[in-house]
Formats: sequence, structure tokens, C-alpha cells
Amino acid sequence: MNVYDFDNTIYDGESILDFFFFYLKKTPYLVKYIPKVFYALYKYKRGRVTVEQAIETYAPFVEDYFKNIEDFEADVVQFWDGHMHRIKPFYKEIQKEDDIIVTASPECTMEEICRRLGIRHCVGSIMDPKTGKISRLCMRSRKIPAFLEAYPDAHIDNFYTDSVKNDAPLIEMADHAFEVKGRKIRQIK
Repeated sequence: MNVYDFDNTIYDGESILDFFFFYLKKTPYLVKYIPKVFYALYKYKRGRVTVEQAIETYAPFVEDYFKNIEDFEADVVQFWDGHMHRIKPFYKEIQKEDDIIVTASPECTMEEICRRLGIRHCVGSIMDPKTGKISRLCMRSRKIPAFLEAYPDAHIDNFYTDSVKNDAPLIEMADHAFEVKGRKIRQIK
């Protein structure tokens, strides 16, 4: 089977960041959080924030904001209506029926895009869409237990990622691994 990271791998960009800007248009007061969001993204990409630090620092903000969202499911549909074009073309060319997405993005935001793409299997962060409470952050080494919990007998033939550093544990599990940078794909294992 093929396993994929999502952000910057299949999706051209960081969907969580794009969701932030989507909500920024709806609630302009979020502009005050832009420096914090970019700093958090920088720290994450550089591997300078632990999962625990991320939850401790950013979960209260997310939970507070979710108290004001009227219809999250409708927002997710609207978001993907405007962002489907960000799916990289290579994915449809190599897509298989048993593909699995393993992502730090919340499963509740991924369900719609997976449905649209015909992807039946996705392992991501767990966030309550009504409260914004994060119960599992599926990033870096935490992707492994989340993946194995959902698919204990799975064998990864090919793994695709944009971050060799952040997804090293999944690269180790795979027979073959590929790094996706923009529209270029190169085999790294």
C-alpha cells in the first residue's frame, strides 16, 4: 500500500494555515494571531516544538475560537470548495484504492477532502469539531502509534512526504520512500 503525508505532499501548502486564513476572512479579529501562527509553523517545520509544547501553547486558542463557530461542517465544505485546486496532479496519476493519508491535520477537516478524492483511509489529529478540544496530535513520531492503532497489520510499500526529518519514523517503516518538493518527486529510499 501507499501511505502519504498530506500537507505539502498531496496538498500544495499547509491546510491548517489555509484554514486559519479562511477563518480570518470570516472573523478579521484573528489578524492579531498572525505572528503567533507563523512562528508556530516555523518552529514546527524546523522540529523545534514538541507535541506537548504545541498542545500546551495552541490548544487553548483553538478551543476558545471554536466556541464561536456556528457550523463547522459547512465551513469545511466551503473551504474545500475553494481549495480543491491545491491538490497536486501527481496524486491522481498514482492513486490506489488502499491509499492511506497520515497527517497532522485534524481528521474532521480531512474527511471532506478524502471523500472528494476517493480516499477511504486517513489517520490524523483528533479534534472535537464542536469544542476544538484536541485529544490527539498526529505529528512526527506520534504518527507511528496512530497509524499502527488504526492499521496494525499494514505494510507500507511506498511512503510520500515533504519532510524527511518530521516523517523519519514512517520512512523507516516503508520499503520505499519519496520526497515531494513542489511538483518534483525524488526517491530517497
